[in-house]
Amino acid sequence: MEDVLRPIYQERASQANTLGILILEKFKPISPVTDNFDVILFIIVRDAEDSWYVKHYEFDEKSAAMHIVDEKLLKHWIDTSSYRRAIEWIINGAIIFERNEYVTDLKERLRSFPQKTRDLKKAIEFAKLIRSYSESKDLFESEQYLDSFSRMVHSLHYLARLSIIEKGFHPEVTVWNQVRRIEPEIYKLYQELIESDEPTDKRVQLMLLAVEHAISKRARSSAKHLLELMEENEEAWAFGDLKVHPEVKEYALDLSSMVEYLAENDFIEVVLQDTKGPSIYHRKYKVKSSHELYSS
Repeated sequence: MEDVLRPIYQERASQANTLGILILEKFKPISPVTDNFDVILFIIVRDAEDSWYVKHYEFDEKSAAMHIVDEKLLKHWIDTSSYRRAIEWIINGAIIFERNEYVTDLKERLRSFPQKTRDLKKAIEFAKLIRSYSESKDLFESEQYLDSFSRMVHSLHYLARLSIIEKGFHPEVTVWNQVRRIEPEIYKLYQELIESDEPTDKRVQLMLLAVEHAISKRARSSAKHLLELMEENEEAWAFGDLKVHPEVKEYALDLSSMVEYLAENDFIEVVLQDTKGPSIYHRKYKVKSSHELYSS
């Protein structure tokens, strides 16, 4: 298959801004990793006009997809897990061209999973988990059990991805197959929610307790990225300032829920400042404790 596609990728390999080319073939009839294409050509470039260009091909009753991605966008995908297929293409793809061992070094960085990247990814998944869990709980208390069930499924997905990152792995597209091997406890929770014979409300009620415990157990470690950022400033943070900080932008949409959880559970303190209005205060936030936050 590589021979058939050689004229296509050789043209790209000859261009000075091409950093590396990988190929990944479909290994089973239904393949979400390759979007069900028979083969993926993944080309990493520098200073591209289009940050992500895709072209589809067909040959010998087979299909191929070529993805040309600028390295800046690829870095964003890696740091945030926002396009997990690309990470799998790099990890599992075969190198057919690279400049100055670019792809070899990239594969090694993904395998080593630097702590800074891991902390950011944990914060992203934790923030999503807090919001989704809160929504599920609110819907349950409103007796909207099916909607609460739906949000709980999402909550368990975020918890699953968070647990995988904790173990030093990148979440895959087929996340539950991965969780079954790496974190069987959370896989069992998912099975209980989906497969139990209990009424829907009873299943959700049980999961609310289990997920609340899982969140509490992981809070310090998962919020490390945000808490360390907040400690860089001796003054209390206005929420608006925190929300627009470039380090927080990847989980800014879920930041409010995360900050509220951390305040309610004594990881950060609320600092009230006077306004011009009587009995109305600005609400600001400051990390409550210091080195103990990062012990877990």
